[in-house]
Amino acid sequence: LIYMEPQNLTGISEFLLLGLSEDPELQPLLFRLFLTMYLVTVLGNLLIILAVSSDPCLHIPMYFFLSNLALADTGFISTTVPRMLVNIQTQSKSITYGACLTQVSFFILFACWDVLLLTVMAYDRFVAICHPLHYLVIMNPRFCGFLVLVSCFISLLDSQLHCLMVSQLTFYMEVKIPHFFCDPSQLLNLARSDTFTKNILVYFIGAIFGGVPVSGILFSYSRIISLILRVPSSGGRYKAFSTCGSHLSVVCLFFGTGLGAYLSSAISSSPRKGAVASVMYTVVAPMLNPFIYSLRNRDINRALWRLLRRTA
Repeated sequence: LIYMEPQNLTGISEFLLLGLSEDPELQPLLFRLFLTMYLVTVLGNLLIILAVSSDPCLHIPMYFFLSNLALADTGFISTTVPRMLVNIQTQSKSITYGACLTQVSFFILFACWDVLLLTVMAYDRFVAICHPLHYLVIMNPRFCGFLVLVSCFISLLDSQLHCLMVSQLTFYMEVKIPHFFCDPSQLLNLARSDTFTKNILVYFIGAIFGGVPVSGILFSYSRIISLILRVPSSGGRYKAFSTCGSHLSVVCLFFGTGLGAYLSSAISSSPRKGAVASVMYTVVAPMLNPFIYSLRNRDINRALWRLLRRTA
């Protein structure tokens, strides 16, 4: 749904974020709900980062990548939710053009970093299960740091490419975005300039920065599952699967909610329903990740209890 005046303006100064609902009675409920989810997400991921950094027993590759994932999840949800909370509290829907570009840049940065870290973690589990005798040699601290830096650099490159494409778009005088943040796909739909070439470029970039990591995750888990199925004892199969069960749950949650949001926006004729569906991968998934990794992980639980006892 596109709202615009007949006059166009190439140097637009602000956009209007319509949010999840324009019903005044729902605004206090939405504010309390998203504030609670945001605080739970930040607190949960912060506890994981503190537990991993303070406990020497957790200074291994798996938990090193987990702490970076917690940092990426915190940045991911902090890109969208605080702005929505401010708009609800001030009853203002406007966001400046510069702030919108900044939000697009950081949104793509942390989303891509999430995907790449999940890919790196899948490779870590692949080496741990399929090549256990060479695990410490392959996943040495220098190589782990290199993987995190490369994933961060690629994410930064991806975000700058998206930001550059959005900055080249021209819009009409008044642009109302039926979303609670500056979604790049929504901006492409609302642009007055020819977006065919830019859409092709977006799909190409998405295939590279999204398709390659997904292929890596599928390859890693196909090898892991084939190896687990060849383990003769059920106890051995359970032990091997338990080492990657949490990560597999997070992968399914992130990509499942992202795919669900994409399909709902493609099938539904209402952009507002697509915005509601996007809450699942932008807010709910980062909030659930700390619980998934801590509830069934004895090492994380012990480290958290030791951390809480020291602070108490």
